[in-house]
Amino acid sequence: MSKRKNPCESRNPNAQFCDFLMELAEYEKNVSRNIHKYNAYKKAAGVLAAQSRKIQSGEEAKKLDGIGDKISKKIDEYIQTGKLRKIENIHHDEKAQAISMLTRISGVGPVKAAELVKDGIVTVEDLKRSKHLLNHHQLLGLKYFEDFEKKIPRTEIKAIENKLKALVFDLDSNFTITICGSFRRGKPESGDIDVLATHPSLKLGETKQKHGETMLKRLVDYLKGLVIDVISMGDTKFMGVCRLSEDLPARRLDIRLIPCDQYHCAILYFTGSDVFNKTMRTHALEKGFTLNEYYLRPIGSTGVPGEPVPITCEEDIFDYIEYPYKKPEERNL
Repeated sequence: MSKRKNPCESRNPNAQFCDFLMELAEYEKNVSRNIHKYNAYKKAAGVLAAQSRKIQSGEEAKKLDGIGDKISKKIDEYIQTGKLRKIENIHHDEKAQAISMLTRISGVGPVKAAELVKDGIVTVEDLKRSKHLLNHHQLLGLKYFEDFEKKIPRTEIKAIENKLKALVFDLDSNFTITICGSFRRGKPESGDIDVLATHPSLKLGETKQKHGETMLKRLVDYLKGLVIDVISMGDTKFMGVCRLSEDLPARRLDIRLIPCDQYHCAILYFTGSDVFNKTMRTHALEKGFTLNEYYLRPIGSTGVPGEPVPITCEEDIFDYIEYPYKKPEERNL
């Protein structure tokens, strides 16, 4: 099971339920490749993680949105026996365990992992002897595997944020930089670092700089010393590796360059959580809007979305769809 992006923590009274649901979710995504079941298990884990007290039965759990009969029966089985038969079977399935292990390597998806297992590669050590089968991203994922497995303490991300902003603002003080994801939601640790950046000159359709050099490339070039490896570089998204100091692990770093008129919708989306985003999108539809990571648009009588409404801050989005404003730390659903 992946150690990253798990909504459950030890302080969560339903952590045991969440843990087995997330393990089932990862199994469905990586081994069975059943995205519907993956989403169902992940949503149920998020719903349980948001409860302030421990669920006492499957019947009680079934009253919560996103938990149906099958999941409620699994909760009852766990309460009664302290384990889950399906999880036990997964743990004894060597192929499933190998695929799950390999997908923890950055860049190795379920399809690639299944191919590797078919070729007899079932451990990280096996993969180190078969590097010729990997692309650039996967090679870096393998190189930094042990580091990427380690959670990043909030204090370290804050220090990276300070250094990143100092460098970027030295390049151009008109940039706006926001670290999103679980860090913005106030979590004590995160799996990676998701950065959104914008600039007043960056409008829709104007993401490229003159002379063939992109704004993003200029920005990333200025981060040398903090950025130690490049996984990929596009016009609007950088994927790479950073390290605060030699005595600390390497960390996954993504930087997305967003047009300023889309920035606040993007911040909302990339802050999450996934369950909170779905709740917002559903509520927006009920109020006659369609919401995504780019825009908030009204839906006309024909059902066709209109022009995006102007957004100057996150609060505008909540106001338009008449949804009570939630601070980022209140979005851990």
